[in-house]
Amino acid sequence: MFWNRIAGVYDLFAFYNRKAHKELCERIAAMIASTDEVLECACGTGMLSVYIASRCRKLIATDFARNMLKIAEKKCAAYANVEFDVADILCLDYPNEMFDKVVAANVIHLLDDPHKALKELGRVCRSGGKMIIPTYMGKENREKSKPLTKAIGKAGANFKRQFTYADYRRFFADAGYGDVEYIFIEGRVPCAVAVVTKTM
Repeated sequence: MFWNRIAGVYDLFAFYNRKAHKELCERIAAMIASTDEVLECACGTGMLSVYIASRCRKLIATDFARNMLKIAEKKCAAYANVEFDVADILCLDYPNEMFDKVVAANVIHLLDDPHKALKELGRVCRSGGKMIIPTYMGKENREKSKPLTKAIGKAGANFKRQFTYADYRRFFADAGYGDVEYIFIEGRVPCAVAVVTKTM
């Protein structure tokens, strides 16, 4: 699997995009309360998990790639409130309304059925809780984005789509989500965060 193969070098992207990455982690951490039980899907090497773990009561961090999880476990070794699990975002093995916050970073654009993923995230999120879904954006001028996207795609990442900020907002609107807050973070590769409050 591509994500298992690149686990050892995955953090290089965070270094390349470090300004945006740091702001993203800090903004998400600020959304987490000390009483929260949090599910993180597609946690990768735990770059965001460390920030969440430092804030919440309990974190279950999941990923589809075992090699990513091994690195994430090492990063979070100082936190006794974190569990790690291999999980598929399209079919989560957790009860309905189990978590106060559900985080799925930089994964929506990789999925064949992202709307199914949104339904699963919503299912396990408690009423009144929040789904926090950051995704790195392509430039509004798609021609400027092509070299990096092509290089990553050739390596095997298999992007299903490349969102612009306008596309991302439209994606949630088309999926029927009305109560969404959007945050845009500038960077070498900009990032948009959709924060969906579960109202039912």
